[in-house]
Amino acid sequence: MERWFGLAVFLFAVVGGGLLIGATNLPGEWYLALEKPAFTPPGWLFGPAWTTLYVLIAIAGWRTWSRTGHSAVFSLWVLQMGLNFVWSPIVFTAHGLGAGLAVILVMLVTTLAFIRMSWGPDRLAALCFVPYSLWVAFASYLNAGLFLLN
Repeated sequence: MERWFGLAVFLFAVVGGGLLIGATNLPGEWYLALEKPAFTPPGWLFGPAWTTLYVLIAIAGWRTWSRTGHSAVFSLWVLQMGLNFVWSPIVFTAHGLGAGLAVILVMLVTTLAFIRMSWGPDRLAALCFVPYSLWVAFASYLNAGLFLLN
């Protein structure tokens, strides 16, 4: 029972935090007026994509915490989570496309490092981060495109 409580805490914190940050930092008119890079997906796709990814991120965090506690790999998980949660306010509230690009590129490196460090000890945690890293790479492309085009 205690084990599943830990998972519930991670799910609540990550999914809840992500949804709260998303709801309080909507792109708005400013974003709609920007010139977008090729392959920018429709706005409706971001909510379901991030919700799914937040579930995977929470599972990876819970598994890592359960197995390693305060470890280097868990510190990477915490760092990427912090970067993830500050990116939307930087880009959509402060309109900081350059700062957002810097944050998301560090986040991409951090997610890839998490996969590498987790691969041996907990392959499932690492695999949970593969779609997330791919999405962050794509989001980095979009952020770079917005920065360069605007």
